[in-house]
Amino acid sequence: MFLTKGVGKHREKLTSFELALRSAGIAACNLVRVSSIFPPRCKMIPRTEGMKELEPGQVTFVVISENSTHEPHRLIAASVGVALPADRNTFGYLSEHHSFGQTEEVAGEYAEELAAEMLATTLGVEFDPDRSWDEKKEIYRISNKIVRTMNITQSAIGDKRGLWTTVLAASVLLGVDE
Repeated sequence: MFLTKGVGKHREKLTSFELALRSAGIAACNLVRVSSIFPPRCKMIPRTEGMKELEPGQVTFVVISENSTHEPHRLIAASVGVALPADRNTFGYLSEHHSFGQTEEVAGEYAEELAAEMLATTLGVEFDPDRSWDEKKEIYRISNKIVRTMNITQSAIGDKRGLWTTVLAASVLLGVDE
């Protein structure tokens, strides 16, 4: 699996989405949206390595978040969060988050926190949902059940001329048995 992101702008909403897919490097694939499970024993690889595995027209499974606006100067974000279990034979979680008015950092942390909370609840890690993300990360680290969290986030400000602006973030799953 690899993570990617992109942004596109155009007078047509669909074309701005296509340009965001191109920016992310996945426009030539037939994308199939899947729910948010990080498969057991799945390996994270760099985007550059993952892109080499893609063929035009290939059916490609993705967890994708997208957001669009045609309002000038409106801040938008799309993010995918990842939470990996310490035990590689256990599944992890991915989360999709898309927002208006959140910075890339805030949207990314939120998506990461969503994925971590979903994983924590399946692993029996106790936590107070009202604690800050930093406090929860420390609880997860101490539990030794969640090894790593991360996110990929794309934000953009709506085009000043009112063109459609689309952002997307995606987790691309490779070598999935169909």
